Amino acid sequence: MSFKSTEHYIVSDDLSQAVNAAVTLEKPLLLKGEPGTGKTRLAIELAESLDAPFLQWNIKSTTKAQQGLYEYDAVSRLRDSQLGSDKVHDISNYIKPGKLWQAFSAEKRPVLLIDEIDKADIEFPNDLLQELDQMAFHVYETGEQVEAKQRPIVIITSNNEKTLPDAFLRRCFFHYIQFPDEVTLAEIVKVHFPNLQARLLDEALAVFFGVRSISGLKKKPSTSELLDWLRLLLTEDISPEQLAEYRERPSVLPLAGALLKHEQDIELIERASRAY
Repeated sequence: MSFKSTEHYIVSDDLSQAVNAAVTLEKPLLLKGEPGTGKTRLAIELAESLDAPFLQWNIKSTTKAQQGLYEYDAVSRLRDSQLGSDKVHDISNYIKPGKLWQAFSAEKRPVLLIDEIDKADIEFPNDLLQELDQMAFHVYETGEQVEAKQRPIVIITSNNEKTLPDAFLRRCFFHYIQFPDEVTLAEIVKVHFPNLQARLLDEALAVFFGVRSISGLKKKPSTSELLDWLRLLLTEDISPEQLAEYRERPSVLPLAGALLKHEQDIELIERASRAY
């Protein structure tokens, strides 16, 4: 297998190598990087390139590892028992397979995305170790042993909000997605805006990287926010000359709310403009 850039998705050479290495080693690929650098999108594109089933497990602060295996709905069973339903005699009626179970039972090798694992409790990754190692787990309520028909391709993303346990990291192939340079970012933009005027793209990227370079920003604008900003520039008919004028004589950043998401950052930009 060789995962490369497509007409719809640009991937750097080192990221392509990381994906291919993780698949070869049959280890989860752990992707870290700034929010908005395309970590989630990579998993979707990988599944499409392989024509493989795609499963996405979105992790929240309250998510437990058990939910990825299955959930037992004891409340519904109790209610049905009180109503005299025949369903209560088969406990499997109240077992809901989680994303790992779905991945293990897929007829075709799937791509499983465990998205933003760092949002969960620190014990969450450790609780998945056995299942990721053995590709199997036990359903205690039914006595069933669930084993993977084939090892799924597992992509795990993290925004670096928490440090992950060493025992978990040892089982992964790790790759940090660097923020794209100007050339790569221009290629990404052209995928989304193939008819974008070259001068407007050049001026927009110059402003964008200028904003990112300002010291003290609480949150630097991401790739996805750049794409939103460009869409608004086109909608509002902002010209390359207007962006060039902003760079030469900084004032109010056009449509700043698409790039900056904290009041402190907007104030920082305004102070920098006044100081200019």
